[in-house]
Amino acid sequence: MEMKKWLLIIIFAGMVGWTLYETVEWNSTSEPASETEEGSVSDAEDENLEQPSISEEDIGLNEGDYAPDFTLETLAGEEVSLWDFRGQKVMVNFWATWCPPCRAEMPDMQEMYEEYDDIKILAVNLTETEPGVDQVEEFTEDFGLTFPILLDHEVEVAGIYDIQPIPTSYMIDSEGKVQSIAFGALNKDMMVQRFDNMD
Repeated sequence: MEMKKWLLIIIFAGMVGWTLYETVEWNSTSEPASETEEGSVSDAEDENLEQPSISEEDIGLNEGDYAPDFTLETLAGEEVSLWDFRGQKVMVNFWATWCPPCRAEMPDMQEMYEEYDDIKILAVNLTETEPGVDQVEEFTEDFGLTFPILLDHEVEVAGIYDIQPIPTSYMIDSEGKVQSIAFGALNKDMMVQRFDNMD
């Protein structure tokens, strides 16, 4: 009986020793993560810490949802993405030159843009509905607009945001979440109030 006990202990100790040997051997033959690839492991970890992971279920058009990201070209030919503005309050305004309420609110948007450094405006033009980009440029010059005018050539982004009437504006907080939606023209006081309510 004593012999069997010692035999089992020896077999068990052998198995544990072999497992440890295999583990050490495998780790020593594994290649370390390369720092010359698209960033070191620590860089990737830092990036994950900076950008919270957002699942598709968290993205939507309702208040409290993360606003869907998009990338469009500006009149100046630069690419701009919504999520480039994380950490800032953003007004995403959908408009067209032929829309009288859009024309009415543009001076107020420009005034707010000039007065409030902590509020960004992205004016998404429904370019497919325009006679041409020239008309958008002329409109921008006539109204003295200095905030980014984004060209939605195929109204794809307008489709993502389910835009029906224009103007429609999404007020997005510094975390990238929709805080309020405005259907129709806003004056400056109404815009400022919506942003003040985010605090």
